[in-house]
Amino acid sequence: MKADIKEFIANLERRTPGENEFHQAVEEVIESVWSYYEKHPRYQKAKILERMVEPERVIMFRVPWVDDRDDVQINRGYRIEFNSALGPYKGGLRFHASVTLSILKFLGFEQTFKNSLTTLPMGGGKGGSDFSPKGKTDGEIMRFCQSFMTELYRHIGPNTDVPAGDIGVGGREIGYLFGQYKRMKNEFTGVLTGKGLAWGGSLIRPEATGFGAVYFLEHMLKRIDKTIDGQIVSVSGFGNVAWGVITKINELGGKVVTISGPDGYIYDADGITGEKVDYLLELRATNNDIVEPYAEEFGAKFVEGKHPWEVPVDVAMPCATENEVTLEDAENLVKNGCKLLAEVSNMGCTTEAMEYLSENIDYAPGKAVNAGGVAVSGLEMSQNSMRINWPREEVDARLKGIMKDIHETCVEYGLSGSKVDYVKGANVGGFVKVAEAMLAQGVV
Repeated sequence: MKADIKEFIANLERRTPGENEFHQAVEEVIESVWSYYEKHPRYQKAKILERMVEPERVIMFRVPWVDDRDDVQINRGYRIEFNSALGPYKGGLRFHASVTLSILKFLGFEQTFKNSLTTLPMGGGKGGSDFSPKGKTDGEIMRFCQSFMTELYRHIGPNTDVPAGDIGVGGREIGYLFGQYKRMKNEFTGVLTGKGLAWGGSLIRPEATGFGAVYFLEHMLKRIDKTIDGQIVSVSGFGNVAWGVITKINELGGKVVTISGPDGYIYDADGITGEKVDYLLELRATNNDIVEPYAEEFGAKFVEGKHPWEVPVDVAMPCATENEVTLEDAENLVKNGCKLLAEVSNMGCTTEAMEYLSENIDYAPGKAVNAGGVAVSGLEMSQNSMRINWPREEVDARLKGIMKDIHETCVEYGLSGSKVDYVKGANVGGFVKVAEAMLAQGVV
């Protein structure tokens, strides 16, 4: 690492002690864009990078609610409004016990670049709470969501900040949040995305992250004269994103052979198709957060306590959570013949794994691969503004076009000889648009 980059990161760490996930996300971006930054003195003079790593606003608040035993519970709520140079803050809400300020700052920082890559007018933000819906009744979840929104409503709006769902925040939670916002503001506006179709949602939104990732994968494979047809694919997770990836891979002729959960992973050599895909939705709805029942249901192999990256495959698509692919996992994938990894989870690979994969196979980061989710959220915002609903075919066509444009941006800024550095391409491509907007808007 260059001395000036080390100094930049060291200064950041001094100002934000203990925020390890945020530091990791910033370091990954800074290393990619630094040479481009140095070639443009006007960026340096305006201290664009120094401003980019500071959120415009950090909102943290108490969320009190009453459980079914009539006991008062206290959680902590957050909204990180990171960068609004390109449009209203846009990014999900995560309800999970692991939520911290560091994780949400990393996600909000990443979201700024991801949203820029979509070319839609959206800034970057993220939020959530250390509340977990797992094991809670519908009534408890409703009361928590209402308390959460009773504070959040004053900070968001269709032209200010438009949250969406994330881990732990699905259609049920979005409904409760939207209902409370509507009650507090006495208006029906597109302030949240991921809504139900009957009240302002968009077709394909549930599938968008997974579908978009596969559309991006198609373009990666095309560059090496391959198609998805016949590819053996390893997927982690078993939630909405993994379900979307598996559905689209099957449609295009590939075969997905793994899913995973906190308890371990499933290896299904016959492929996860047909009723098995439908079963994933049932499995997710049980609130048990484990995948072993799949093995019992379909006679597949269950490997306890491990990730699926030891299985020989052509393509790997991590869909679960950050840092789920370690250096050892990356080495196993390459040793077993994997030719390509498309990261669907946010920062799904550790720094060491990312560097190793980039040197040995084609590797694309989550901010490019998984941008389909926020892209269709942006399309939902457009439909809400116009008070119309586009048909499924139109939304899907627009999603395909956006993922094609993101891939082309990665190639434009990341091509070196015959190989594409997708990390550099995504980071520089996302950076340029935000930087130019920040310059145009002055020191704000």
